[in-house]
Parts: sequence; C-alpha cells; structure tokens
Amino acid sequence: MKKIEGIIFDFDGTLAELTIDFNEMKKRLKAIGKAFLDPLPETDNLPALEWVDHIAACLATDDPDLGKEFHTRCRFLIISMEIEAAKHGKLFPFTYSILCGLQQSGIKTGIITRNTSVAVKTILPDVEKMCGCFLSRDDVDNVKPHPEHILKALGVINLCPENALMVGDHLIDIETGKRAGTLTAAVATGRMSVEDLKKVKPDFIAKDCQELMGILKEMGRV
Repeated sequence: MKKIEGIIFDFDGTLAELTIDFNEMKKRLKAIGKAFLDPLPETDNLPALEWVDHIAACLATDDPDLGKEFHTRCRFLIISMEIEAAKHGKLFPFTYSILCGLQQSGIKTGIITRNTSVAVKTILPDVEKMCGCFLSRDDVDNVKPHPEHILKALGVINLCPENALMVGDHLIDIETGKRAGTLTAAVATGRMSVEDLKKVKPDFIAKDCQELMGILKEMGRV
C-alpha cells in the first residue's frame, strides 16, 4: 500500500478540545430567529451555519434586507460564542508533536475548520507555521462537508486527493473526505464515540490522533 503524502486535519475536537456548546448556540440562534419568523420551519437536522443560511434565505424571499439583518445578527452571535469558547480551550497534548513530526518527515499537512480563524488562533497562534495550509470558514465560499474546503487546502499544498488523508472527529469530516476523494480517518476525541464513527465507514479509526499516527506507522502508510 502506498504511503500517504499529506494529511488534512479538522481542528476542534481533533487537534484541540471541543469547548463550543452547539446545543446552546442553536438555542440562542432560534431565539433570534423567532423575532424574525414565527413559527420557525422544522430544520433541527441542520448544523448552525446551514440553519442560519436557510432561515436567512426564507426571509430574503419576501424581504432581502430582513434576510441580511437576520444573517448578520446570527453570525455575530456565532463568532462571539466561538471566541469565548476558545478562551477556555486548549490543544491536545499530542498536537504539537504530531504536526512537527509530520513536517520533519516530509508529509504535507493542512488544517481546515468550520470555526472562525480568530477562535483557532486564540488556541494555536502559530497555526500557519505549524502546517502547510490553514483554511477557516472565512477563507472559503463553501465550508465542509462541501468538498471545496478540503480541495482548496490540497491545492495550496499541491497534493492530489488520492494521496491525502482527511482526519476529523465528526461525521462531517468523513463525508468531506469521501466527497473530495481522499482517504478518511475518524478520531473519537470530540463528542462522537468510536461506535458512532464506525457507522460512516472511515478508512481508519482511532481513539485520538496519537493512536492514529501509531496505526498508520505500523501499516507503513506514513
């Protein structure tokens, strides 16, 4: 089996502790939404970013300015919660050693996240020195699971999808890699168990990134 030439990591829950309370975020967003549209459509299955876009589009059908106002208010709320959560966050103990080790071994790396760049840099100020490419949601038109997010990162580090591995703690990360054509690896350091992650059939699965690197080395993939 050929070696993996590059690894793209998710950030929150993969390289750093997941401190954002998405349930509370959705609760606060719905409170804003009800001031604009009541009753709100049943869209609980959508993640926060997509939910905001959907409600904003509904409002914009009749009043484009109202849709923009709703979208702006929600984005301010999301950013403020992300930055506040980042103040209480920290990297996993193995993160620096993994990123440094991959750089030294010549394996290309990147980090992509649905989070805002300010929040990530609060936890990892030198993120752009620690990997070949860092793309937050501020840097792409379409965030993961849209394949644009990872494909843009792979373009920056000049790597074909078939030679890369996407690593993350959520089903969205695995979907992103599969849609882009990379190998995928799931780590149970977020809020999903190994059993939950197995359901989406990643190519590799581990309790954390440190264990994952050990598995890949044993298999001769890195």
